[in-house]
Amino acid sequence: MEYYEAANFLFDLRRFQVKPGTESVRDLLAHLGDPHEDVEFVQVAGSNGKGSVARMVESVLREDGRTVGLYTSPHFEDLRERIRVDGRKVPRGEVAAFVAEAKPWLVERAADGEPLTFFEVVTAMGIWRFGRADVDVAVLEVGMGGELDATSVVDPVAACVTNVTLEHTSVLGDTIEEIARTKAKVAPADAPLVTATEGAALETVREVAGDVVTVGDAGSDADVTADYRGAVSHQESAVSLAGASWSVETRLPLLGAYQARNAGVAAALVRQLGVEDGGTLARGLRNAHWPGRFEVMAADPFVVLDGAHNPGACATLADTLAELEHDGLHLVFGAMHDKDHDEMVATLPDPDSVRTCAPTLDRAEDPEVLAEVFRRGTDAAVHAESSVAGALAAAREAAAPDDCVLLTGSLFCVAEARAEWTRTGIRKRVESVPEATSTLRGANATPEDARRAGEEAVHRVLKTRVAAGEADVLEREMLAAGGRCVTSGLASAGELHDVVLTGTLGQFRALVDALEADGNGLPALADDVREDVGLGGSAESRGYPWEDGTAVMGVLNVTPDSFHDGGEFFDRGDALAHAEKLVEAGVDIVDVGGESTRPGAETVPVEEEIDRIVPVVEAVADADALVSVDTRKAAVAEAALDAGADVLNDVTGLEDPEMRFLAAERDVPVIVMHSIDAPVDPSTEVEYDDVVEDVIDQLRERVLLAEKAGVPRENVIVDPGLGFGKSRREEFELLGRVDEFHALGCPVLIGHSHKSMYELVGGEAGDAAAETVAGTAIATVNGADIVRVHDVVENARAVRIVEATRDPDGFDAPDRDAVEGTEGAEPGGGPDP
Repeated sequence: MEYYEAANFLFDLRRFQVKPGTESVRDLLAHLGDPHEDVEFVQVAGSNGKGSVARMVESVLREDGRTVGLYTSPHFEDLRERIRVDGRKVPRGEVAAFVAEAKPWLVERAADGEPLTFFEVVTAMGIWRFGRADVDVAVLEVGMGGELDATSVVDPVAACVTNVTLEHTSVLGDTIEEIARTKAKVAPADAPLVTATEGAALETVREVAGDVVTVGDAGSDADVTADYRGAVSHQESAVSLAGASWSVETRLPLLGAYQARNAGVAAALVRQLGVEDGGTLARGLRNAHWPGRFEVMAADPFVVLDGAHNPGACATLADTLAELEHDGLHLVFGAMHDKDHDEMVATLPDPDSVRTCAPTLDRAEDPEVLAEVFRRGTDAAVHAESSVAGALAAAREAAAPDDCVLLTGSLFCVAEARAEWTRTGIRKRVESVPEATSTLRGANATPEDARRAGEEAVHRVLKTRVAAGEADVLEREMLAAGGRCVTSGLASAGELHDVVLTGTLGQFRALVDALEADGNGLPALADDVREDVGLGGSAESRGYPWEDGTAVMGVLNVTPDSFHDGGEFFDRGDALAHAEKLVEAGVDIVDVGGESTRPGAETVPVEEEIDRIVPVVEAVADADALVSVDTRKAAVAEAALDAGADVLNDVTGLEDPEMRFLAAERDVPVIVMHSIDAPVDPSTEVEYDDVVEDVIDQLRERVLLAEKAGVPRENVIVDPGLGFGKSRREEFELLGRVDEFHALGCPVLIGHSHKSMYELVGGEAGDAAAETVAGTAIATVNGADIVRVHDVVENARAVRIVEATRDPDGFDAPDRDAVEGTEGAEPGGGPDP
């Protein structure tokens, strides 16, 4: 079964009405062999804040070293986001495998008049996935209510009710007490129910659950108190949490006093699961990034995306917005038709302008209806727009630099708006009909479409993801321009659609012109297409060596245990002497590291790591080369910058939250690597549908994280992370498709030196000099901006040979005296081979 067939089947289940109860899901899981029996589950119920709490719990448990499943809803781009293991979306192949196994049973049930709903089946798929992945803990966000929600098919070891407001009254009840009663039924059998409810809701929760752990604001008599200290920037807030015998101060990547209470709930839950270390809790909470929850995407003006979808959430949003200093407010609003629009409008802050819109979903309310609600409830200028993208573009156009653009009302609206920052257009190198057909099939095109378009796709090819309506426009306009457009076989608007565009530059130029003339937010899509296919102007130079061709980074790890030649340069004098040789050899960047990330490597204390690298950095800082520091600790990075380093190289992809803010404050480039474990854990196995596109997908959120912290995108360098969580065959796939990583709009670094990947072709891990040189040539041909190597002279020559083939007249013979004495030099250290 193909993924698009599986997705179509699942989305088609949305036609069935909500049916409270767990019996159907229990029967489906029994049909699947009860895969969840050996998994511990945490249930997160409540009216608002469920997703944030679930993400916080997952982040802390992962920080504690556990394998963690996370089930949340709704999704932004595709349904696979709802089901994650250690942060990674369920692979498309797993979705297809699940549907192939479950579909006959589901069809039979439907024929008997007992169909399962979309939420029930996807919930079962999440539980099935967590069992197959053998997770330690799975965190489930409750869909609606609690007692009769599909997620309540499990027996949780810990559970919570975040808060209770009037919602889904036709199903859950007309009073706070009735709603609280059904939500409190998620209480575990052998642990207290954690709750941040108050008043009548709390009384009901106590009555139902018996034993509870309460969470409240500072100064209350709650068991766990959460003191919100306010925003420290537009990206983070400070909180202080305290229980009977513990306390933690940390920052959250989320704003708002309600998020402090959510953090208190999460803290109480993970402590029930055995997490007692304050540092683990603090780090986990600070890394609990949760898109679409008061997410500040840009400044000057501020652009805020928030999925508030009921009056209570809108009131909380208004309080949080008051923390951002801004002048005018331009509101973009879209909501589902079953929401209390009048109350939502009444609780939102007074806007200067309003633009209503509708995401591409059947449940979305008509923008004209929403506009009329605003005209009755506000004095602002109100406009009804036909699309989310168009409404957002118009609001940003109307806003002054000191204003705020706020998009809210539904996470579905947030999902479409967020695509402006997350959309990646991947240029494909297609040189044969089989390659073209493979590219089209990889975008979920039907076999017929792929076969028909394959012969015409052997030139400029671009793959991207857009909303269903935008896919229709791209197909119409590209065909009008004389090119080809093949869209995903998805038949619904349930997720973004894969699109493959093929044509000449002239045809792409005609497409861009048509998109710009269309309006409705499509000019932003036109800008993306223009840049992705190379029709835009060159970026302004900042003077970095990788802007003029492939730069060579020489590795200098002052560690006793590096995989290639550990200990050879651990002596400070030897390290300094070798650094000088690297500079004399003409490297563009010297990469200094004081901690190995090879398998089994021990963590080096911060002060020891600083003591290892700072003298070396100081000694070479004035040389004719940039100095980078290879570290995953912001404190070490800061010391290196103070000593004269120019670049940060983070193999964990910004796991230390301070790293991105440090890079922004110092205005230095930061290398963001895709890694699964650092140090490397050889036992970790990761399943990829397409290793290149999956790594791009995961890196884009890390790039966006840096960008939101204030790091210009041109200062972010991405590293696919060869040797970290990929098989040898997958590493060769990455090496062969380096150019596709430019979809992220960032320079690309390849670190392949002496890696174990070369064992696939008969090389030896840790001693693969010839293979590394060949890899450097391939990486350079395929568009790498930086190659990170040990054997500088030989690899620099490989780079020059490739570049000479492109511009023979632009090269002079190097001064051989300058490289004398560096032949065969192999600086030690580096990541896992």
